[in-house]
Amino acid sequence: MAERVVVAMSGGVDSSVSAALLHEQGYEVIGMTMKLWDGPEAEAGRHKTCCTLDDVSDARRVAEAIGIPFYVVNFKEQFATHVIDYFVETYRQGATPNPCVQCNRYLKFTALMQRAQQLGARWVATGHYATVGHDQAGRYYIRRGHDTQKDQSYFLFDLSQAQLRQTLLPLGEYCKDDVRRLAVRLGLKVADKPESQEICFIPDGDYRTFLRPRLPEASLQPGPLVTTAGETVGTHQGLPFYTVGQRRGLGVAASAPLYVTRLDSANNTIVVGSRPDACCTAFDVERVNWMCVPPAQRLTTTVQIRYRHQPVSADIEPMTSGRARVTLHTPQFAVTPGQAAVFYHGDTVVGGGWITQSISA
Repeated sequence: MAERVVVAMSGGVDSSVSAALLHEQGYEVIGMTMKLWDGPEAEAGRHKTCCTLDDVSDARRVAEAIGIPFYVVNFKEQFATHVIDYFVETYRQGATPNPCVQCNRYLKFTALMQRAQQLGARWVATGHYATVGHDQAGRYYIRRGHDTQKDQSYFLFDLSQAQLRQTLLPLGEYCKDDVRRLAVRLGLKVADKPESQEICFIPDGDYRTFLRPRLPEASLQPGPLVTTAGETVGTHQGLPFYTVGQRRGLGVAASAPLYVTRLDSANNTIVVGSRPDACCTAFDVERVNWMCVPPAQRLTTTVQIRYRHQPVSADIEPMTSGRARVTLHTPQFAVTPGQAAVFYHGDTVVGGGWITQSISA
């Protein structure tokens, strides 16, 4: 009897080809689109938000072409709690969120996985460019996708062993061009569909407009822009509208470029300095998730501090309460609180956590 798998179908080419490949491989495939968001931006008909009617229609047509059942599930409440509320609150606290990691863990691999289990499915599959493997002891891990330009392993570091055990990632060995060619061969009408937005619920990438009506007035109060030497050089327009490493939009005339080096939420102050001032030699992470056996002592590996960042060598020192200290072998620019730091051994994710504070170079 064929194993049943629920495929998260967004209406894009990646998830569509994933569903078709698994169907070809003999799985009993069920296509499922998650209805996540219908805020004012979506109601206005802006196509760049997620969950448009066009996306649902595309996913449904692909499912019909493949010959698989298709359902739309309403996860708007879970998305509001685990992604939207988190996104707004992280900015309010003076950090920079990573909503894609949250969505993967709590929506695709928790809510959708629970729905899959209710349908008797053994697996949940997505169109991520990464692979799932396991060692001889039965411990599961994520590895980078074959396409280095599309690799999405960074976004999956927070998955638990139970979630990984039930996950299929059919595109891990493919390049994006190969996936589009497969879509053509399979007769899928989404073969040439453009890439989706990185933050799917932010129209036009204007997160400030999204945040403004959702934040308390107190968090949007102007405050001082202060240099690392303590000199006040300007006024910021509200802490949530800035991020570590930012250069543009500071409104400060200076003889040399200035970058945001730190957001001091306690004093409603933004610290600015030179590019070297915005570099970091060490930082702390919290809520560390280990895919390898949690190390008892310092571990030398590589760390990636944001998507598209080139990993660098570092020492990871485990601490209490799910925390760790990361000491970089080479200072890095704009290590940003709120972002994920993911640890790799070669192409394998061994763990990761959420950046809380950095130590200047």
